Amino acid sequence: MQVQVRQHGLFFLLFTLGIFIMTITGCNSRQSAIPPTAKIETKADTLFDDIRVDNYFWLRGKENPEVIAYLEAENEYTQAMMKHTEDFQEKLYQEMVGRIQETDMDVPDKINDYLYYERTEEGKQYEIYCRKKGSLEAEEEILIDANELAGDYEFFEIGSYEVSDDHNTLAYTVDTSGAEQYTIFFKDLKTGKYLDDQIHNADYEIAWPNDNKTIFYATLDDIKRPDKLWRHKIGDKQENDVMVYHESDESFYLSISKTKSKEYLIIKLSANITSEARYLKADNPTGKFRLIHPREHGVEYYVGEHDGKFIIRTNDKAKNFKIVTVSTKNPAKHNWRDLIGHRDSVRIGDFEEFSGHLVVFEREKGLPNIRVIAFDGANDFYIDFPEPVYHIWGTGNYEYETTKLRFGYTSLVTSKSIFDYDMISKERDLKKQYAVLGGYQPENYQMERIFAEASDGAMVPISLVYKKGLKKDGSNPTVLYVYGAYGVNENPWFSSNRYSLIDRGFIWAIAHVRGGGEMGELWYEDGKLLKKKNTFSDLNACAEHLIAQKFTSGDKIVCWGGSAGGLTVGAASDLRPDLYHAVIADVPFVDIINTMLDESIPLTVTEYDEWGNPNNEEFYFYMKSYSPYDNVTARDYPHMLILAGLNDPRVMYWEPAKWTAKLRAHKTDYNILLLKTNMGSGHMGASGRYDYIKEVAFQYAFVLDLFGLGE
Repeated sequence: MQVQVRQHGLFFLLFTLGIFIMTITGCNSRQSAIPPTAKIETKADTLFDDIRVDNYFWLRGKENPEVIAYLEAENEYTQAMMKHTEDFQEKLYQEMVGRIQETDMDVPDKINDYLYYERTEEGKQYEIYCRKKGSLEAEEEILIDANELAGDYEFFEIGSYEVSDDHNTLAYTVDTSGAEQYTIFFKDLKTGKYLDDQIHNADYEIAWPNDNKTIFYATLDDIKRPDKLWRHKIGDKQENDVMVYHESDESFYLSISKTKSKEYLIIKLSANITSEARYLKADNPTGKFRLIHPREHGVEYYVGEHDGKFIIRTNDKAKNFKIVTVSTKNPAKHNWRDLIGHRDSVRIGDFEEFSGHLVVFEREKGLPNIRVIAFDGANDFYIDFPEPVYHIWGTGNYEYETTKLRFGYTSLVTSKSIFDYDMISKERDLKKQYAVLGGYQPENYQMERIFAEASDGAMVPISLVYKKGLKKDGSNPTVLYVYGAYGVNENPWFSSNRYSLIDRGFIWAIAHVRGGGEMGELWYEDGKLLKKKNTFSDLNACAEHLIAQKFTSGDKIVCWGGSAGGLTVGAASDLRPDLYHAVIADVPFVDIINTMLDESIPLTVTEYDEWGNPNNEEFYFYMKSYSPYDNVTARDYPHMLILAGLNDPRVMYWEPAKWTAKLRAHKTDYNILLLKTNMGSGHMGASGRYDYIKEVAFQYAFVLDLFGLGE
């Protein structure tokens, strides 16, 4: 449908009427607005004698042409409302592209005699995967060019990319819809020819044992959960593959990996707060996986290997985790011995094992640290970092027999940087700092970390970046970004795109609310289950603190979050709509009770440990008290931009669509409410790097236009 609209004219009003018929009448005389196949009542309608009617349940019918037409109509409405910003969107897009080095190359990762790397070329959406043998002066070998493979697909993603130990065969996984359902392909690197082997309905992770003839992979069940592990022999058809393990518990997800020492294959079975591992010698791919320790509810453990011992990170009697070791010959839990004990103030995250060193990624007082421990006892120290707010991670550490640790470093003002660190000499070598073009100078910006006091006295960190010279007079527009779930850290990483806002006077603030893991495991536990409302009140406390410190004011704050962060911004703005001028909810998890009562939806069962099981009365009413979809009422709401992905397997498209429809039917203000559904992607949005920037430009144009800063 092609429609030309003047922004405030009568034609615009007529254009929106079609959408309003299906939303407003859906509330007041719902039968006439809902297709005959629609289901009105849901499982929760009479649960605990609580009467609930879901007028927008019919939007779940993705196969229904009326649903697709509805979403497309919403998209056209959004396009019409944003039409006057199209030139500005293009300007923002060119501005953002102008900051990146379009033709660039990653730091090569050394694996035996080969250097593997990815590079990009100007004008091309995707990476080109390459290698050289011996040195960077050697002839380049292009393994796969994702631009060629992507063809005309609207969405294209390479999930995993694994080369056999003899470097002769490549296996890689591809998703062409955004639904996170992958196909595995193979390429003979000696001949350059693609093999006939194809494996469908796979998870993205794969692992090679040491025979160079076999791979292990997982397939997905009906709710898109990786539940079966298979062994595939190169040259065979998928129907001849051997199932090695089946995880029947729907709350557990299966994944496969190989230890850095190349000694063992590890099956990891994970629920939200419980895990289990099984192991097999990588030299014996047809052998039977053995159990390390049977699952115990609430006990997590994650496995590496060094010199005949498993190295295990676990929270067994250690809320912030500890590290233990045990012989691979008898790894039962009663044989575990502490290597790094539990500390109340330090959360132990991931680790990297090398032949001579163990590297542990820790977090204390909200900041990450890297601890280096020599297995011979010669060294135990921390690597220091120069900035008050930063993020670090291990990367490209494929070599086991090395004294070099490779890590990434970034901050709100420092672009992504890759270092090699010698764990004996303690010297660090900057291998690459990714260029930021367009005249960016980090010294022109201020970065800091402040704390807001929550209603119960908890001190919530806020990371800030803004242009130097900013006046604290309450006049500064501010993006307050948040996540706040699953113990995930919302790290202060660098984004050159943000400077299209910051250079126009915005503050970019990150609220490290409870439910995340920034301040340790207790910080996470204080923002989940029956304490989930702490997440939302923490966000509001951060907004209030920014206002009290005169960074900004209530009519200047844009609250922004995605997925579980979309729930956070929705629930927080329900509590205090006066604190926010606008809300951006990206693939928001907002229809909580209906989703958590539907076990056919991916993630539902395993999510009980995060949100609670609404089949339990206490959890049902607690979740209902904050669920944004269930708490839409007749009142004023901030300006809202709601984003969805039609193929999203994590937050189904109908959650943001239903929420938008209900808001349209009930809200009493004249503020902007837009729903934009990407009809060819999933949870993560556009896959191509230029398409992604176009999405960001659209979102920033929405924000800047609200403040009269669109050009």
